[in-house]
Amino acid sequence: MIVGVMQPYLFPYLGYYQLVHHCSHFVFYDDVNFIKGGYINRNNILSNGNKQLFTLPVVQASSFKKINSLDFQLNSKKIIKTIEQAYSKSPYFNDVMPLITNILNSSNRNVSSMASDSIVQVFEYLGVEKAFYHSSKLEYNREQSAADKLYAICDVFNANKYCNSLGGQTLYSKSDFLEKGIDLSFIKMNSINYSQGKNEFVDHLSMIDVLMWNSKEEIIELLGQYQIK
Repeated sequence: MIVGVMQPYLFPYLGYYQLVHHCSHFVFYDDVNFIKGGYINRNNILSNGNKQLFTLPVVQASSFKKINSLDFQLNSKKIIKTIEQAYSKSPYFNDVMPLITNILNSSNRNVSSMASDSIVQVFEYLGVEKAFYHSSKLEYNREQSAADKLYAICDVFNANKYCNSLGGQTLYSKSDFLEKGIDLSFIKMNSINYSQGKNEFVDHLSMIDVLMWNSKEEIIELLGQYQIK
């Protein structure tokens, strides 16, 4: 059993989905503080060959509030129009746009709910079954250090393996995890490339771009292009 824990992001980049794909149990870390100015509610898409930032505003956003206590604004028309204009000529637009629109128009505007749906529903679209959880619904001691909370979440599942994004190498120690009986690993996305029409390849875009330019089979192949360290 491999556990992964990450804050829920709205249509994050491919590397996030690779982490989910690698783990047997994935926990959306939604009872921690919102990251104002971060990428929970925004990302980049490809527009006319260039990166274009899209943002779905969060009502009364604050870095002192928990992710699961905040809501996205009601109106998603602007962001939907931006995505439609950017990808109307992409090969999988007709398959993917209804999925994206359904998520962005959700009646439940909770940040945790909508952002996690942008991950869960993509795996459903791909036909890949995963086990998802929200940390806010788990019973564990939240009055601990960052690492201790991860140990506690692993204990909820009796897991002895935990995988983190590569950035966690500066935060977490393999030896510290091992003392708790947990094998800590880090995931690193390989250098990838796929056709973006007539444009030169632009990397590290939202998963929206991957969905628009690739078949389900190609996306599943991309999900496996990583290394574990």
